[in-house]
Amino acid sequence: MSIYSEKAVRPARELPLSETERKARVELAACYRVFDMLGWTEMIFNHITLRVPGPEVRFLINPFGLHYREITASNLILIDIEGHPLRESRWPVNQAGFVIHSAIHGAIGRAHCVMHTHTTTGCAVAGLKSGLSRDNFYGAMLHGRVAYHDFEGVTVDPAEKERLLRDIGDKPAVILRNHGLLAWGASIPETFLLLWTLQRACDVQIASSAAGELYPIRPEVFEQTVREGGPAEKRTCDDVFAAMVRLVEAKDPSFRD
Repeated sequence: MSIYSEKAVRPARELPLSETERKARVELAACYRVFDMLGWTEMIFNHITLRVPGPEVRFLINPFGLHYREITASNLILIDIEGHPLRESRWPVNQAGFVIHSAIHGAIGRAHCVMHTHTTTGCAVAGLKSGLSRDNFYGAMLHGRVAYHDFEGVTVDPAEKERLLRDIGDKPAVILRNHGLLAWGASIPETFLLLWTLQRACDVQIASSAAGELYPIRPEVFEQTVREGGPAEKRTCDDVFAAMVRLVEAKDPSFRD
């Protein structure tokens, strides 16, 4: 099956652009630029999606063929839960991105945002039989919040959705084994800080693995660490993401276009 969605080239049904959607577009475009600033890019691959508020499940996704640095509010593609573009676009939708993200947006009510990366240390940890270590500062914050899904090849088969959702359950941080990292949440800031924490846990784990055996964290410490950790606080999530957007905007505000 092609990684290009045939649905992406069908004539799209035009919709008026609401102020709510416009704000969602700007926020998501800013997030793509933040990922680029952090180096969480894989040429034209990977995805961040954001649901547009409303009774129907509709979400914004990056056009397949553009680097994250080229993403703007206006060139994001609005699609429905079946993958149909709701406005004309010169760019197609990546089928793998649609399958993974539509499964989560369609089945998990709180999943307004979904992020997926192929960072080096994220892929490295995803390939480890033991998975993510809880014995570092960031891994401890995610104790009990990480799900695992086995690799089934490039994710273009809709039949994988059911198995993906079964494996995720209610856990917002996901390690796609032999593949990469994924996070979902109620907002971009919440999902971003969760994924950032997961990424940092992978960074530290891979760095420390070359130095020697990890010193274990006492089991009784995890509950407090999860409760007080950064991803648990909405205000912290909002403040962190706002700071990242300010850095991006100071360099290049064209994401708003």
